[in-house]
Amino acid sequence: MRHDIPVLRPQLPAADRLLPYLRRIDATRIYSNQGPLVQELEARLAGVLALPAGGVACASTGTAALVGGILAAAGRASQARPFALMPAYTFVATAFAAEECGYRVRLADVDAGSWMLDPGQLAQDATLAGVGVVIPVAPFGRPVPLAPWSLFREQTGIPVVIDGAASLDRIETTPRQFLGAIPVALSFHATKAFGTGEGGCVASTDADLMPRVAQSLNFGFIRARNAEASGINGKMSEYHAAVGLAELDGWPEKRQALQMVADRYRKAMVAVGLGARFLGAPDVGLTYVLFRCDDPGEAQHVRDWLQREAVDTRLWYGKGLHTQTCYAALPHDALPVTDALAPCLIGLPLAPDLADVQIGRVTSVLADALSAR
Repeated sequence: MRHDIPVLRPQLPAADRLLPYLRRIDATRIYSNQGPLVQELEARLAGVLALPAGGVACASTGTAALVGGILAAAGRASQARPFALMPAYTFVATAFAAEECGYRVRLADVDAGSWMLDPGQLAQDATLAGVGVVIPVAPFGRPVPLAPWSLFREQTGIPVVIDGAASLDRIETTPRQFLGAIPVALSFHATKAFGTGEGGCVASTDADLMPRVAQSLNFGFIRARNAEASGINGKMSEYHAAVGLAELDGWPEKRQALQMVADRYRKAMVAVGLGARFLGAPDVGLTYVLFRCDDPGEAQHVRDWLQREAVDTRLWYGKGLHTQTCYAALPHDALPVTDALAPCLIGLPLAPDLADVQIGRVTSVLADALSAR
């Protein structure tokens, strides 16, 4: 169905901003394999995230970045520790990355307030003996606090790799709270606030870990054309690095534009009495604006009403990994929070240039839908 207001209309750098970087590619005739643009992007991102030199390793996708982080920090699954523990409330890419490393996925419920795994509660879990890696997720760009997971890793000895997904814009505000020795994989997909079309990175302060990440993303090569460790072909191309560099050039303006959209949404929601149900930056990352319904029935009614009015919406994580056909048989405990939360957090239309008239229309249709119910 065609929607007058799509749920997401990404905006990456225009051609004229890319041209200087494309000309550099033409001059070097280097297109991949850790070229100069990738190296420059890694260095500039390390600066943005207040990391030391070498603290960022770029990847071809956010999923590849997560695979690289898992292989570097935890290695492939073993017979003794075959499970990767992750939240049920996440996108399928988290599970896919773990499976690429040989792990069997095990799901846990999330905390009702943070929408994340609770490391204190998990540390008391009697079944951790078979877990080879824990993968906390930054839901809707909410960054994962590092200190509790560092303590978890110290107490249990289990490697931790954070799926930071769309949290770059939140991490950069207070990087010391969210970045350290535990690797954080970030996505630069076109749908993210900071995008390269396809791409991602791993960020960490661990100087011993980061070369292993780069090795894992390059077939296991590190010093010579010899696969010394398990790896994948997860390198970022020079063309995607060109987009990333141009994106960084305009990042302050784009970040401000997205924040202004969230602020205008919030003001419009308050005006119709729905302010308490709205979530936008800084409550979540700049990639999302969300509307929270009271129950699944109300949520379906609202989504149907919006669709009838040609306003697109999305349940960005579906209704939980355990409801996806491919992952329906995954082992898990009871998931009451995920089951209650997942159907009720509705993704609303977003774009850096979303007009006031469009925000007003989305808001008024929402108000009409709730009044009609």
